[in-house]
Amino acid sequence: MKKMHAMQLLGAAALLAGTLAVQAQWPRQPEPAWKHAAWMNQSLSPDERADLVLKQMTLDEKIDMIHGEGMPGWGKPKPNAYLGNGGAGFTLGVERLGIPIIQMSDAAYGVRSSAANGRYSTALPSNVGAAASWDTDAACQYGALIGRELRAQGYNMTLGGGVNLTREPRNGRTFEYQGEDPILAGTLVGNRIRCEQAQHVIGDIKHYAVNDQEDGRNEVDAIISKRAMQETDLLAFHIGIEIGNPQAVMCSYNGINGDFACENKYTLTDVLRDQWGFKGFVLSDWGGTHSTEKASAAGLDNEEPGEVFFGDAFKQAVQSGKIPMAQLDEHVHRILRAEFAAGLVDHPIHKSVVDVFGDLAIARHIEEQSIVLLRNQHQQLPLSASSLHSIAIIGDHADYGMLSGGGSAQVDPPGQHPAHWGQHVWFPTSPLKSIQAMAPQARVSFNSGSDPATAASLAASADVAIVFVNQWTSEGMDLPDLTLPNHQDDLVAAVAKANPHTVVVLENGTAVTMPWVDQVSAIVEAWYPGSDGATALARVLFGAVNPSAKLPMTFPRSVADLPHPKLILPPPHSESAAPVQRKVLTSPTFSVHYDEGLKVGYKWYDAEKKPVLFPFGFGLSYTTYSYSGLKVTPGDKPTVTFTVTNTGSRAGVEIAQVYAALPASANEPPKRLVGWSRVALNPGESKQVTLSIDPMYLSIFDEAANHFRLVAGSYTFLAGGSSQSLPLHQSVQLQ
Repeated sequence: MKKMHAMQLLGAAALLAGTLAVQAQWPRQPEPAWKHAAWMNQSLSPDERADLVLKQMTLDEKIDMIHGEGMPGWGKPKPNAYLGNGGAGFTLGVERLGIPIIQMSDAAYGVRSSAANGRYSTALPSNVGAAASWDTDAACQYGALIGRELRAQGYNMTLGGGVNLTREPRNGRTFEYQGEDPILAGTLVGNRIRCEQAQHVIGDIKHYAVNDQEDGRNEVDAIISKRAMQETDLLAFHIGIEIGNPQAVMCSYNGINGDFACENKYTLTDVLRDQWGFKGFVLSDWGGTHSTEKASAAGLDNEEPGEVFFGDAFKQAVQSGKIPMAQLDEHVHRILRAEFAAGLVDHPIHKSVVDVFGDLAIARHIEEQSIVLLRNQHQQLPLSASSLHSIAIIGDHADYGMLSGGGSAQVDPPGQHPAHWGQHVWFPTSPLKSIQAMAPQARVSFNSGSDPATAASLAASADVAIVFVNQWTSEGMDLPDLTLPNHQDDLVAAVAKANPHTVVVLENGTAVTMPWVDQVSAIVEAWYPGSDGATALARVLFGAVNPSAKLPMTFPRSVADLPHPKLILPPPHSESAAPVQRKVLTSPTFSVHYDEGLKVGYKWYDAEKKPVLFPFGFGLSYTTYSYSGLKVTPGDKPTVTFTVTNTGSRAGVEIAQVYAALPASANEPPKRLVGWSRVALNPGESKQVTLSIDPMYLSIFDEAANHFRLVAGSYTFLAGGSSQSLPLHQSVQLQ
């Protein structure tokens, strides 16, 4: 045996020697010249490196960089389609100069189209759900996870980063955004982008700007004053760009005060570049380019997904002198700069395997911090596994999975075929199984809820009934109202009548009305909860996690209370449709007048003195908190100090909020959010909170002077647990 082993070793050695001899004879591929080019010097700035590359490029190479190469299912395949990665689109690089292709993926709450590529993606809680955590660290984790999974799947640019304010809660893409307040939304999306881009992918912020409805999105004109736009929608983008430093901004489909967003000089140049100093590139939403010369002059750098206007038409305009070469060079410079700044050149993509279990744990943790406890009468929650004998689980798919939002954000569930546009997709995260795991001694029974009478019968025989209701929303459509579809209100009412211990769990992407709100014992807002949402939900229901999340948007009592009770719809026989625009328009065909101006979300309900179902910033806990000792110190950057105390018997996290009421001469809504802090407290513990308030958050936009300014006068600072629970207040003079 020893002799045979020795012979095997000798044979292996001979084989290895032969292999090395062959490799020695095989000619080595020379390193490409660009490996040692001046622009590969990482000590140079992104601008310097971009300029060096630009000098080496031909006209055709420049043109190739300012448009996409198509996407699957959008028109006829392009000759270069084989270079794509199966995502939303891609833009050619310059291989001979070491500039990589920009491979783009929709990645609002996870990487899209994974199933078609034979890959797996983690679905995070919906963006508006994650915003309910008010947690910048969670936003960072959110972005970093998506950035890692993008690179693992061969992408180096995200098309996520939505931050349009919830001016219209029926908007089908509300679930992709960060709520109704510009400071909260901008801060959270900025931290997401900051950590996403740290993974060496180009970060994107969208849809710029005032993109508040899906019906007629390709032809609607948003009419809004500059002051209102600057203090609401644009402020969210400004904050997000300052914090996240994204290398890309995606302009939206709609018009803004007469000009389409992707050819709007005011927003793209006057504000984005001149006022804010943005140095990255602007790309159009898919099919959102409407012209060549006008769009180029306004500040659009890249047409997606094809080349209707920024391909041959652009080249001809340059050659004829209609577009200066310097203008083309500026577009290309911005794109090159973004590739260097985000690390695409220095950190090439190497496909790898996604960390499935690690990323599931992150998604679950974020969902645990995003679930909002809206009602908890007689301390119905948390449930006690040891004292429950029977639990009724009622509702659509509650035995199998939980709902997700649709459209270009849609993530494919594991082990399933690629999701089709308009398909309701349920992730296989089973509430029934997760609740069974938390209460193994109890009898857990299920009813789909399709027949309210049989569901009520099951509920009557159980110690507690948990009803799962849902509302599907998607890109390309708006909701007709905020009512739960498919007669689910009748189901909840029937179950609540049969069992006084009824808990309602909401799976939704925006606000819903609740005619049964006073009939149920508890209401839990789970949003679209992601890949492992059921586990997170069960841990909250049974008290393994103390809920801490608070609403990032107002839940109104009725659509009659909205600024625009009736949606403004496109004209009959419109040529505009989602997801693909069939006809290129030269100007918007109808308009929505945002006469409410500054009064977005809670500011509207405050100003109009309209009662709400649940206010902005609201969320209950399994413990209680008190506030005391407010002190405001004026100055260039005012500081607000107060104490928060956990007055209950459980450890928890309180999201302490600070609002400011401006002087009457500012002509503002009654108050605005200016800061917050997540405060972790043990039972009986007190902590002092000190917040420095950014003076911009206290300022108004002066249209005549074209900048923000602080109005001299008396400012009242208010602190508490929601926009309508502010027990502390103090007024100070600010100059």
